[in-house]
Formats: sequence, C-alpha cells, structure tokens
Amino acid sequence: MYVGPGDVLHLVRSGKAVTRGDIQEETGMSRMTVAQRVDALLKAELIREAGAARPSGGRRPTHLAFNLQHSFTISATVETTSSRVALTDLDGTVIADEHVDTAVDDGPEKVLRAIMDAAQRLLKQTRTPVSKVSGVGLSIPGPVDPHTLRPSQPPIMPGWDAYPVVELIQDTFDVPVLVENDADAMAVGEYTAGFKGTPSLCLVKASTGIGTGLVINGEIYQGVDGGAGDIGHVRHPAFSALQCQCGSFGCLAAGASGGAIARQLTELGIPASSGKDVRQQLLAGNLDTMRLTHEAGQRLGEVMATVVCLLNPAVLLIAGDLASSSLIGGIRETLYPMSLPRATRHLDVRLAALGEDAGIRGMSSLLVNQVFSPAAVNARLS
Repeated sequence: MYVGPGDVLHLVRSGKAVTRGDIQEETGMSRMTVAQRVDALLKAELIREAGAARPSGGRRPTHLAFNLQHSFTISATVETTSSRVALTDLDGTVIADEHVDTAVDDGPEKVLRAIMDAAQRLLKQTRTPVSKVSGVGLSIPGPVDPHTLRPSQPPIMPGWDAYPVVELIQDTFDVPVLVENDADAMAVGEYTAGFKGTPSLCLVKASTGIGTGLVINGEIYQGVDGGAGDIGHVRHPAFSALQCQCGSFGCLAAGASGGAIARQLTELGIPASSGKDVRQQLLAGNLDTMRLTHEAGQRLGEVMATVVCLLNPAVLLIAGDLASSSLIGGIRETLYPMSLPRATRHLDVRLAALGEDAGIRGMSSLLVNQVFSPAAVNARLS
C-alpha cells in the first residue's frame, strides 16, 4: 500500500509516530523512503524537527512535530444577532478576533460580506499575508446540507436557504471553505479541547434556538441530509398551542428556547428579544428569568431523555446563552427520572467549558483535518 507524505504527516499529527524510527516501524517503509517522505514535509514546512541531547552527550532521535505556524485559519461563528470572526493558528488558538454587529435577519450577503471585511482587517492588523490562510470555516445557527454545504431550510435564518455561502466566501479567499451547523462545530471544539478519546459526546446549544451536536468516535454525526440533532423541532405536548418559527405547532423551541423565554419576559415587562438578552438577565440574577429558564430546562430534559436512551452518550454538555445552573438543574430533574438507569449510569452531564470559543475552535479543527488530510497533502506534494 502506498504511503505518501500526507500519511506520514497524519502519523505525526496523531502522535503515533514522532521520530523517523517510529515512522519506519508504523509503515514498514525503508529508511531511505522514510527520509524522502520526511524531507518532503520539512521542505513544505508542514513539520518541524528538534533534537535533544542526552546527559551523557549522545543524542536522542530527532523528534518530529506538526508545524502549527505553517499557516492560519479564519473561523467565523454566525449568531442570530451578531457574528464573531477569528484568525487562529493550526491548533485553534485565537491570534486575533473581531465581533461584527450584523443579524441573520440582515440576509446572507450582508452578513457574509461583513465577515469577510472583518477577516481582511484581522489579516492587516496581524500583518498576515493572504497566502498564509489555509482555509475559512463558518458555523451557522441552522441545518447545513452536507453535500452542498448550503443552509438547508434554517427556521431562524430568513433568506439563507440554499444560499451559495462557499462561493461567496471564495470570491474573497480562494481557499477551502467549510460550513457547519453551530452546535456541531461547538461539539467538535469541546471534544478537541477536553474530551478526545470519549466515544460519544452530545452538546446541546440552548440560545435563541435549540440544537444538538453529536460527536461519535471522533466524527460529527450529521445524518443523511444534515438534519441530525435538530431537537428544537421535536414536538412537545406542553407547547402544542404555540407556533414555532419553522411554521409548525408544538416544537420544543417554541416554548423552551431563548427566543421563547425572551417573549415571556417581555410579557412580564422585561424587554428581551433574543437568547443574549435572556443571558443578561440571568447574569443579573433576575428571578423571573431564572424560573423560566429552569422550567425550560425541565422540558428540554424530557426531550433529551429520549436522545440519551437512544444514543447512550458518555458526555452531555450544555452550552449557549441559556447555559446556567438554572437550565442544567431543570434538565437533570427530568432527564434522569425519564431515562433508563443503564443509559445514565456513566453519563456525565455538565456545562460546556469553552463558551464562545467552542465554535471557533471546532471550525478550525475541522478545517485543519480537511486541509491537512493524507489525501490533500499527498495531492499537493505529489
């Protein structure tokens, strides 16, 4: 079987091989062939090497590592009322970032052009040439067709359905572009930062809308058409009289999302229109907001009980604007009693750790895995 420089880079990135001897042992290639593959990667600046002297004066085998400064990624997270754009290294570390005050209601062209303008400002600010950008990633608060990378009937994104996001971005940056659902991107970010090796991770993003990202054996599970995890549109009997933004009645999001809580707060005389507004009230300790969020958590836990019994995940992370002790307390109150004990015996339910960095970290990780995959690197260095 052919083992190209991309396959060798994969071994180095995964930690399975950190010396030339390791590569020879893992692949069965001759010493000369290993040297050729490593030299190609060194010449392309995809890996770096560092020797370490032994106390006796001898030398350890030269260690090889992925060159995290080879290039950079641009990652952006689109929220309902704003977006965040970041320049990251190949480990997902944010070098510089900017918040953009555009709402999804402004339409895809205005939002995407604002994001591209911000990205160009970040490159100028950090004196990073465009040639050092290896890819652009974008997460959106709605389903994405995995075949076309276009938004797929996103309920809270009017005008975005089937919009050619990749093509518009590539008008500015002629590099690989990825588009993912926001909850999926956040799940990957959390997995990469603290849960590598976990067989199954489920992240619930509760903000203006509600969505779930699933990472199984290190890979996003999207479903055939990108509809996996869209629990905000699971019917709940408590909300049968409420119409959702998708047009249906009884969706979980119609009564338990940040948008729903904002509506209830407004009725109580507390102006709010989005999940971010609800979060501000939670941080301020508003009792009505805490009560409504707790009740939303109870309804969310009832739906998640089915998810837990179906998937039996190891980790359930709660993220988004509503993520709080109020929400997770409500979730636990109904999730555990309504789930089989076997399905929750080893379930770790906790608040997500990365906050708004999760989506950025996830998009960067997904981009790096694509751009520096064995096939992609072999094609470039062939």
